[in-house]
Amino acid sequence: MNNWAEYVGYVASAFVVGSFLLKEIKTIRLVNLIGCICFVIYGVYSGMLWPIIIPNVILALVQIYHLVRTMKS
Repeated sequence: MNNWAEYVGYVASAFVVGSFLLKEIKTIRLVNLIGCICFVIYGVYSGMLWPIIIPNVILALVQIYHLVRTMKS
């Protein structure tokens, strides 16, 4: 069961790294948000890894805040 969580962790890493390769801020935030969500899933299913879960929940909320703000303007 833990094996699939490891793959989610690798996917999360790919999304976060990939977000640094983009130019448009809205796309960067969206791709990074997906990576953060994947890291939260990885952290939960890998034994409640709080040092991974907490910062990624915070970063996901920051990305959501900025995406919503961008869409309103």
